[in-house]
Amino acid sequence: MGCGNSKSAAISSAGGSDSVRDNKLKKSKIVFVVGGPGSGKGTQCERIVGKYGFTHLSTGDLLRAEVTSGTERGQRLNAIMSRGELVPMETVLQMLKDAMLFKVDSAKGFLIDGYPRELSQAEAFEKKIAIPKLVLYINASSETMMERLMNRAKTSGRADDKAETFKARLQTYYEATEPVVQRYDSKGLVKKISAEGTADEVFKLVCEALDSLK
Repeated sequence: MGCGNSKSAAISSAGGSDSVRDNKLKKSKIVFVVGGPGSGKGTQCERIVGKYGFTHLSTGDLLRAEVTSGTERGQRLNAIMSRGELVPMETVLQMLKDAMLFKVDSAKGFLIDGYPRELSQAEAFEKKIAIPKLVLYINASSETMMERLMNRAKTSGRADDKAETFKARLQTYYEATEPVVQRYDSKGLVKKISAEGTADEVFKLVCEALDSLK
């Protein structure tokens, strides 16, 4: 028998029926953190965890952890990624839900980082898990993000080689993310945070947004 369902078993034994836990999840403080490469999103997530005690879930981290765990699902994911293919959205979403259910009894809130990356993912999350309470849009200009990415790249000595790659990443980010932001902005759930200032200045704005959560 495979060990791919070990976390699911732990979830069931940790606290009641699936429907009860699903309802608890729907009532949780779920915050999407959206921001482009070089926006400083990662730094702000770390600070939010430190001050508010939220559980920070990154889809990239979850995928890497699953692959290294050696579970059935991890082996399937490893095979998919080894072929250079995209992991199916349903798989990523189920992993995210499993991780949230695992923490739902103790979490003060959830920071969802790196998801949704596009509109279809946002819609699927709402159907399978819940509607977020807030969307933190860590927004810096494309010029600022490019400058930060290039400064990071200088340490590797290949900044010139990476410029076009960074431009492509930013273009992809804008095309995929803008519809997501518009969707939640129309629901009054977006707090747009200017990421042009220092990390401290940005975090002050982030705190004001989070403190408004009931």
